[in-house]
Amino acid sequence: MNIKRIEQIDDKTGEFINSEFSSYGENSGVKLNYDEYCFTAEENGELTGVITGRAYYNEVHIGDLIVSSKCRRSGIGSKLVQAVEDEYKGKGYTKITLTTFGFQAPEFYKKLGYEIEFVREDEDPKLCKYFFKKDLV
Repeated sequence: MNIKRIEQIDDKTGEFINSEFSSYGENSGVKLNYDEYCFTAEENGELTGVITGRAYYNEVHIGDLIVSSKCRRSGIGSKLVQAVEDEYKGKGYTKITLTTFGFQAPEFYKKLGYEIEFVREDEDPKLCKYFFKKDLV
């Protein structure tokens, strides 16, 4: 057996992932309902924010939310999160989940109605990891 790290997923590997991931859920009696997403915010042709993630089974997961440092606290992040919530309401998903570190955005997500499910503590409070969820209704 040869184990190696690959820098970019090629077609062969991507097909393997999709096939095995899908069939495992189906064989377990679970509908995959898979969808990757990426929403961007632009102003005057300049990229100011991005939100990425995937939806699968019954949940939507926010992977990354990034807003340009010069545009923070302008509402862009809230609008990007709202775009994800709006996109997936009524499509068979029951919740949105995400993780964030203490130095990133726990208070931001609380203000948007996300509830802490769990906090993985760390000696450095900035590196405590927060697990959030919000019901999609």
